[in-house]
Amino acid sequence: MKATGRAAAMCKPINHLLSLALGSVLAMTASLSNSAETSVLDCPLRDEPFSLQSPLMDILLNPAATAIVNRHMGGVLDKLPPIFASSQAPSFSAILTLKEIAGMAGQPAEVLQPIAEELARLEVTDADRTARCARYDNDIPTVELPAGKPRLLVFEKMTGFRDGPSVEAASAAFKALAARHGWALVTTDRGGAMTPAFLAQFDAVIWNNVSGDVLTLSQRKAFEDYINNGGGYVGVHGSAGDFIYFWDWYVDTLIGARFIGHPMDPQFQDASVNFETNPAGIGKGLGAGWTMNDEWYSFRASPRATGATVVATLDESTYSPVGRGGQDVRMGDDHPIAWTRCIGKGRSFYSAIGHRPETYSDANHVALLEQAIGWAAGQGETECRIGSETAHQQEN
Repeated sequence: MKATGRAAAMCKPINHLLSLALGSVLAMTASLSNSAETSVLDCPLRDEPFSLQSPLMDILLNPAATAIVNRHMGGVLDKLPPIFASSQAPSFSAILTLKEIAGMAGQPAEVLQPIAEELARLEVTDADRTARCARYDNDIPTVELPAGKPRLLVFEKMTGFRDGPSVEAASAAFKALAARHGWALVTTDRGGAMTPAFLAQFDAVIWNNVSGDVLTLSQRKAFEDYINNGGGYVGVHGSAGDFIYFWDWYVDTLIGARFIGHPMDPQFQDASVNFETNPAGIGKGLGAGWTMNDEWYSFRASPRATGATVVATLDESTYSPVGRGGQDVRMGDDHPIAWTRCIGKGRSFYSAIGHRPETYSDANHVALLEQAIGWAAGQGETECRIGSETAHQQEN
């Protein structure tokens, strides 16, 4: 019910990054426009000085900041493909900084220091604040929650990369699972859904390939509280595939690993997915694993090191973990691709599988998501208490 890979190696020339988005970028939509009456006052970075850490989108929204960058970098911003140069969400510019742009354009690192000094002297005006906040919303959806359990919210707001075919295929798979099992399911692309009262209606929230910074400060707080107090989270593929994040809790605590890249030569490859025994029992009945074709994410470090329970890993010997331009995205013998975490009483599951729409009709992958959603919604074999996973305790 409807309420109201991403860039590869980020290393060298601009035409390299353009090739990453062919096909999927055509599906980007402008579904995030806010009503004129909506005024978002607590959006992240609203008052932050211009800097090298600013999202490229905020640089592009200010003509003076854009001019500074172009003057030092040979008009680089005027040469970017539209998918990177757009200042309207969803756009890659929301998940890039000048550091990545310099790498894309082959600019020396020294070029950034004078840019930083000039940007720091720019005044952040009310017009800047309004423009920065325009990609957020306070729109609380009006929904009729269907009967059924568990109660699930599918969240589909993107300000960064929107891969339409992946999002739509995943959404269809979730709806099919809900119909098969009698789950109550609602879908929204409104950040305003992240309020304590709205979230209290749901057992778990599924982030469907969400990219970019999408929640205001109060919405972040509501979602953090929801998770800590026993809510569930399921993140699919692009929901942990941005190169930069402006919400550390989300990427470091809820996910527990930072994306570094994926292969690009070729982008989609067959690889072996191997299951590990885990207390939640996710993967039960699916054998030791399977081979499938997808875009395979790599992370800075294994989430196992930050307390995650790994559900599935990739066998790097079965594919080529090398990005365009020779970027090495190998993780070695421990390359998790799906895992669970406990945050307070909350349950978090993330799977990096799911760039290709075809993965959402793969029986093994759908079964994995089915089991993960059940666990995240509190219907699995374990629960989370004080950040630790334990067997369900019988209530008196």
